[in-house]
This record gives sequence, structure tokens and C-alpha cells, in this order.
Amino acid sequence: MTFETERLLLRPWDEGDAEDLYRYASHPDVGPIAGWPVHTSVEDSREVIRNVLSVPESYAVVLKEAGRPVGSIGLMVGGASNIDIPDTEGEIGYWIGVPYWGRGLIPEATREIMRHGFEDLGLERMWCGYFDGNDKSRHVQEKCGFRCHHTAENVPC
Repeated sequence: MTFETERLLLRPWDEGDAEDLYRYASHPDVGPIAGWPVHTSVEDSREVIRNVLSVPESYAVVLKEAGRPVGSIGLMVGGASNIDIPDTEGEIGYWIGVPYWGRGLIPEATREIMRHGFEDLGLERMWCGYFDGNDKSRHVQEKCGFRCHHTAENVPC
């Protein structure tokens, strides 16, 4: 399934995207603040595509003008989420490469995933979280209408 917004295509990841994934996921300011390690090689990124990103509701964030992935967004429904939610709820996760920070692309992608979750999948509630100190992620959530529900302390995320 592919979704289109004004500036983006959200489409499934493909192993051919490994070099683009590595280009952005190898930057030390991207993965660790989102809870995953820096990618160390194109093959590492290819393995992540095979074993992590090739799941239902996981999408490459493709800038239409470039035609290549610059980030990722996913919707984990029910048991696919790690926050113990029912099948009527979903959790959104995302990241984008450093050169694209501050352009409003992830809020645009998030709004489309929210539309898909509520309208197409019939979800009743959606969740989003961020690591302490990840103000960019917090700003995305605020722009998209998420409200703080709770803060968890002494947990890895």
C-alpha cells in the first residue's frame, strides 16, 4: 500500500533502499535518540529492511522531488506495539534524516498515517512516544494533536 501527501509518498521499504537508508541511519544524531543503534554499513541497513522494516504498516518516507527515502514511519497496531495496547489502538513511530529536519515532513507523514489508522483501519486511539530530550519528536506530536498522557521513568523508552 502507498500513500501520497502534498510532498511525500509513503511506501513499503524495499531492499534496494539500503543505500538510502544507510545514508541517513548512519548519522549519530538519528537512531540513538529514537532508540536504535547507528547503522554501520549498507549491509546492516539491508538487514534492517529485511528484519525490521518489512512488516505491515511500515513505510519509507519518500520526498516526491527526490524519489528516494529520507526517513521512515510506521503504525504498530495492537500486539505489534511494545506498549501493550489493544487491537483497536495503534502506536506511531518515525524518524527522518538530518538534512530534512525542520521542514515539516514528518508531521505531514504522521497526519497521513493517522488518517489511515482512523479511517481505513478503524482504530479508536493512537499513541506516540519520545525519549527524554528528543524535543523534535515532541514537537511533531504536538503539531499533530497528541497530548501528554503519562511519563514513564526508569524505562528504556
